[in-house]
Amino acid sequence: MSDPFLGEIKMFGGNFAPRGYAMCQGQIMSIAQNNALFALLGTTFGGNGQTTFGLPDFRSRSPVGIGQGGGLDAITQGEMAGTPNVTLINNNLPPFSLPVTGTVSVAIPASTADGSSQTPSATSVLAKPLDSAAGAEVSLYGNAADTTLAPFNAPLNANASHTSGGAPVGIRNPYLGTNFIIALEGVFPSRN
Repeated sequence: MSDPFLGEIKMFGGNFAPRGYAMCQGQIMSIAQNNALFALLGTTFGGNGQTTFGLPDFRSRSPVGIGQGGGLDAITQGEMAGTPNVTLINNNLPPFSLPVTGTVSVAIPASTADGSSQTPSATSVLAKPLDSAAGAEVSLYGNAADTTLAPFNAPLNANASHTSGGAPVGIRNPYLGTNFIIALEGVFPSRN
């Protein structure tokens, strides 16, 4: 490799850092041993600024230019953000309603035993009427079903709407893993 600028970051296809470079994996470096590189990076990528500073960490990250592009959020030097997936909530989805039509087969539980109550309850079933004299109050409800009334079809008209399932959705772009390396030695860059 030709003489790089000190702090220059490159992609490298090998699984090691060549001499004069380090992997960009967030390592903490000694200022005393790398004072020229510290002069360029400062504590942008970590470290305490007294005895240590950090290298950029590109593990599972994509680089992006700093500044603010048209219609985009501003990005600062060393800023790390993003996530590989998100969980959509109802606010992320457009409102919608779907009409549902059809027929439902209904079978009502019943009992062939004599009714034991004139008042229905949450667990009662239709039973054989007891005391069917004209004007009499009829015990029409029983306790346990042993049959059903003949099933019949009933029309169904309803609306269905969406409720979120809460499953994460991947948002990572297609990628190819490679190493990023940073020059620990090289020409100290001058400003324009």
